[in-house]
This record gives sequence, C-alpha cells and structure tokens, in this order.
Amino acid sequence: MSARVAVLIPCYNESVAISGVVAGFRAALPDARIFVYDNNSSDGTAARATAAGACVRREARQGKGFVVRRMFADIDADVLVLVDGDGTYDAAAAPAMVALLLSEQLDMVTGVRQHAQAAAYRPGHVFGNAMLTGLVGRLFGADLADMLSGYRVFSRRFVKSFPALSGGFETETEFTVHALELAMPTGEYPIAYRERPTGSASKLHTVRDGIRISRLILLLVKDERPIPFFSVTAAALLLAGLGIGIPVVLEFLRTGLVPRLPTAIVAASLVMLCFLSLACGLILDSVARGRREMKRLAYLAIPGPPDA
Repeated sequence: MSARVAVLIPCYNESVAISGVVAGFRAALPDARIFVYDNNSSDGTAARATAAGACVRREARQGKGFVVRRMFADIDADVLVLVDGDGTYDAAAAPAMVALLLSEQLDMVTGVRQHAQAAAYRPGHVFGNAMLTGLVGRLFGADLADMLSGYRVFSRRFVKSFPALSGGFETETEFTVHALELAMPTGEYPIAYRERPTGSASKLHTVRDGIRISRLILLLVKDERPIPFFSVTAAALLLAGLGIGIPVVLEFLRTGLVPRLPTAIVAASLVMLCFLSLACGLILDSVARGRREMKRLAYLAIPGPPDA
C-alpha cells in the first residue's frame, strides 16, 4: 500500500507566490492532497490558492505556531510535507525528501537551505540561524545544519505526538527539540533556497523573532535539561555569596567580630539559595524524566511510517 501524502502550506498575505507554490507541489507530488491554511490574509491569498486547486482552510489566531497546531490536529496522513507559502523553497525536492523518510523509516526530514542568490538569505538571518542552530546542537547533543528551515517532511507519529505549544516562528525550534528529546530517527536533505518573488515581503523580523526563539530555547533547556540549567544558576549564586562573604569571614577570623552583619546575612542567603537551586534541579530532573517517558510511550503507540 502506498503512503498517503499531504502537503501543508501555512500562508499569510502570500497572494504573489501561492499559485506557483501550489502548482509546484501538485507537479512534484501528483497524488498528494494539498492544504493551504490562510492565517488572516488580506490580499486574496485564499482565493488564489483555491483557484490553484488547493483545499483552503483558515486559522484565525495570528502566528505560524497556531497554524501548525491546527494543521497537525486536522490532517491525517502517513507522510506530511510542511512548507512555507512564500515561494522560496523548491517543490522539486519533495519526492526525494519523502522517499528518504520512507526508505530510512525516519520521523522527520529537514530541508537544509542552499542559496546561490545573496538576496535570498539575508546576512542577519544567516548569522542568527547559525548561532541558534549551534546553540541548540550543543545544549541537546546533536549535529544540526539548519534548525530554522521551514521545509520539512514528517511521519504521522511525529505529527500526532507533537505538542505544538509555540505561537510564532519559534515552532521550528520546537520541532527539533521534540525530535531530539524522544530520540526520533531524523535526516537532512539539501534543497535550493530562492529569493522571494517580487512584491512579497518577509514576515520574519531578525531581532524580534531571534529574541523569541532564544527565549524558547531557554525555557526548553529549563524544562528538558533542569540539572544543567539550575547548576549554572547555583554556580552564579555561590560565586556571588563567596565574593561577598569571604571578606566577612576573614575579618571574623582576624578580630573575632562581625562588623558588617547585613553583608554576612546576604552572603549566607546567597549560599543557601545556591543549594536550593541544586535541589530544584534534582527534583525537576525526575519530573522531566517521567514526562519524557510518557511522551515516548505516546509516540510509540502511533504506527510508524509505511515501508517505501
């Protein structure tokens, strides 16, 4: 039995590109169902997607993460291709990415962007992607090439076990960490990345969205790696406590007096907070392990990808 494939395209004011995107994936994956989710567009994106032959649905809450949450809840297929509707990703790579997922029995294949046009990938975005990808790779023990790519192929059990808690562009980071935490088999595939069509504007703001992604990484480290997170906090508290308290101790050893009692209290409080932070890390590590086990069991309860 051949795999059922669905193409999911989140869109917001992409009327310039959407017809070509739908046509490209229709040609690349002729047997796939194509769904365009319109996220409050005001430029006729939904009408053009319908005219191009896509099934159009709407998500009223603004933000890519909300659209992805709705897509993953609504659509059931063996293989799901997620791609931005801005016309920058190469539809011709989709069959190879689907074939890689099926032949290797993977749960996620990420399209690693290769760009020949300088205008396709702004320097700020290149730097931010490299920095955040490297950070997540080091924190979660993985070798990643392009964590923020908007072109991915998923298995059904990835999609149906994915919590989708993010609301914006940080959802790509959540994809990656979800796969790493559950030790899912994943792959990467090089894809051509083009400049946006004339008249189309990027919705990604380098600084604002970079801050949001960095904040999500911090929260994920706290939730999934509590011992390292709270150990760093404990070390900072201990250093501050020792820095303030050592002069007081030396003064007491020399004179037998504690003339700076408030300083001594602050130093002792910081050291106590250090040990409290370590205790929180140990407790939350047990909680995180239990949550990880439950998520892993939920993931395994869903059938894997069909054979190629």
